[in-house]
Amino acid sequence: MATQAVKTSLYRWEGTDLKGAQISGQTTAASQAMVRVQLRRQGITVGKIRRHTNGQPPAGKSINALQITLFTRQLATLITAGVPLLQALQVIANGLEHPAMRQLVTGLQQDINAGTSLATALRKKPAHFDPLFCSLIEAGEQAGALDVLLQRVATYKEKTRALKKKIKKAMTYPIAVLLVALVVCTILLVEVVPQFQGIFRSFDAQLPEFTLWVISLSEVLQAYGVWGLLIFCCALVCLHHRYKYSAPLRNRVDRWLLKLPVMGNLLHLSAMARFARTLSTMIAAGVPLLEALNSVASATGNSLYKDAVLRVRQQVATGSQIHVAMGNVRVFPGMAIQMTAIGEESGTLDDMLDHVATYYESEVDTLVDNLTALMEPVIMAVLGVMVGGLVIAMYLPIFNLGRVI
Repeated sequence: MATQAVKTSLYRWEGTDLKGAQISGQTTAASQAMVRVQLRRQGITVGKIRRHTNGQPPAGKSINALQITLFTRQLATLITAGVPLLQALQVIANGLEHPAMRQLVTGLQQDINAGTSLATALRKKPAHFDPLFCSLIEAGEQAGALDVLLQRVATYKEKTRALKKKIKKAMTYPIAVLLVALVVCTILLVEVVPQFQGIFRSFDAQLPEFTLWVISLSEVLQAYGVWGLLIFCCALVCLHHRYKYSAPLRNRVDRWLLKLPVMGNLLHLSAMARFARTLSTMIAAGVPLLEALNSVASATGNSLYKDAVLRVRQQVATGSQIHVAMGNVRVFPGMAIQMTAIGEESGTLDDMLDHVATYYESEVDTLVDNLTALMEPVIMAVLGVMVGGLVIAMYLPIFNLGRVI
């Protein structure tokens, strides 16, 4: 006879620890009695216990990368200050206002209290802690230098997030402005142009070709605009889904993006910065080079560089030096290869890669600033052509009104 699975629920509790301090948290168990037993084993005197409906996490926004980065920095600071791991997690959980994040930290605390390592507990939360993160923490635990590794991981997460934020800023600004321009033009075509059509009907004259074209576009937009928007949104969703799950399409799109005039250079620089920063952090943590390269491949953010790093790994596995392998794949710039060679020869590969990462991150900064300054006049020109063109098309017949009369 099959054993029936025990249904668990989520419980929120309040109590006092062995020092008499007020603490609170949440845990999953089959009943309130089991919650009391679990907490009593931890030396906690239970006060209140409340069951959350259906055992689901408390309502709130999902956990984002910023919250994971802040958690990593807080944990690194507490561990470096000599606070025991379990107590550090409890301190962080008590200070969190985000319900889902508090539940995540409480879950880690429970797993570690049950005897698992921090890296193992993190691996149970793959949605929030990637393999690279877990590998670095595992290396720190094995080397007895968890505080040092947590500081490095926190710094790595902060710099990686800052880099992503810069790339997003460079891409978001022109797209947002163009979307606003499209909305304005759509309103003009749907609401304003039909008003002018009524005036034009009273003209007993041939309208300019440009005006006729704008009127035709307005009529098409009024008749099929909603359907066109739905089809466009569906196509966008399908394309995103295919990009996410189709490796050939992802490779083609990533390679095409790298060939764009200015944006392609920005993506090249950011991929190199991620590669160098991630590899530097993992080598400094004592992770074996082959294992580090395997994790670095997914961190570059571009399929072309991912394939290149995997090919580098294959050559290193057969005995090649990493700078020789980087040169053979013909993707990495000469400066990065030379700095890597110097690092290998001097035994300071992690430091050299850190310098490479800092250099490319500064290049990204400069390019983003220049790109923003360059895009402003271009965007203003595009806006002027789009909106001004519609206005001119509507006023051309009025300009010719004297000849009609």
